[in-house]
Amino acid sequence: MKIRLPLGRSVFLLCAFLIALVVFLPMRLALGWLGLDQKGISARAVSGIIWSGRLAEVRVGDAPVGDLKAGLSPVQLLVARARVNIASAGSAPGRIQGAIGVTRNSFGLDDMTGAIPVAAAFAPLPLETLDLSDVSLRFVDGQCTQANGQVRAMLAGEIAGLNLAQGLSGNARCDGGALLLPLQSQSGMEKLALRMFEDGRYTLDFMARPADPAMGAKLAGAGFRETPQGYQFSLKGRF
Repeated sequence: MKIRLPLGRSVFLLCAFLIALVVFLPMRLALGWLGLDQKGISARAVSGIIWSGRLAEVRVGDAPVGDLKAGLSPVQLLVARARVNIASAGSAPGRIQGAIGVTRNSFGLDDMTGAIPVAAAFAPLPLETLDLSDVSLRFVDGQCTQANGQVRAMLAGEIAGLNLAQGLSGNARCDGGALLLPLQSQSGMEKLALRMFEDGRYTLDFMARPADPAMGAKLAGAGFRETPQGYQFSLKGRF
């Protein structure tokens, strides 16, 4: 015997199924569809649903950022933009809070605050963390189109005798299609220019202008190259 459902009830059941599919979509699938792994963002495990999930042992390239809570913003979907709000799962100092925004041809961060451990990425320079304060940035078709917010690079030790305990700071901006972090020490005698591209490549130039000639000799012995502007150390790599 066949049971025929009225057309209205069939439509209702179909809509209920589609709504349930969206409401309970696993966060793991959503992050895969957004392509965050292609941006160097990975996690050991992902649990929960698209609106409220948890990412365990998250890494941005080689930088470990710990466990994060994550949830998709339904409002941003109305303008064809996926915004994943994230926050550190713990309450340790330097906790991360902000959002990742993705559209068909763009990728960026919104109001990101927190400390990103970067020691593994920039060795042998003793950079320990990049401290972000309300940093927002946007790459469109691979080009940096908008960037703002303050960044401070903190060091784990001295560089050839230079004491940079207060770190180097500056404001993020775009330059030639790349994200540029132009940082300098409080004295202005040490400067660090970090350029990052959407595909994960970066270039780093650290420049020091010591007043003491003996300090210059130490920098040269540590691999710095003497230039008319001072002593320069450069790195290229990929997150």
